[in-house]
Amino acid sequence: MNIKVLGGGCKSCEALLRSAKEAVANKGIDAEIEYITDMEKIMNFGVMSMPALMVDDKTVSAGKVLKAKEVEKFLR
Repeated sequence: MNIKVLGGGCKSCEALLRSAKEAVANKGIDAEIEYITDMEKIMNFGVMSMPALMVDDKTVSAGKVLKAKEVEKFLR
């Protein structure tokens, strides 16, 4: 599983990254978590609202900071 947190490095983006890491730990799954702050790369994903969360290259959330429990719903 590949998880991407997209954002500009702001507090909200950092909070979503922490939630994603916590969710992976809570579920006990093997996942690669990437934190992408390069705006050019983010634009290539077609995401306009940040922070954004992608799971296996599918955008599952944009423009809000999810709690770990909310992130867990998107993990298999």
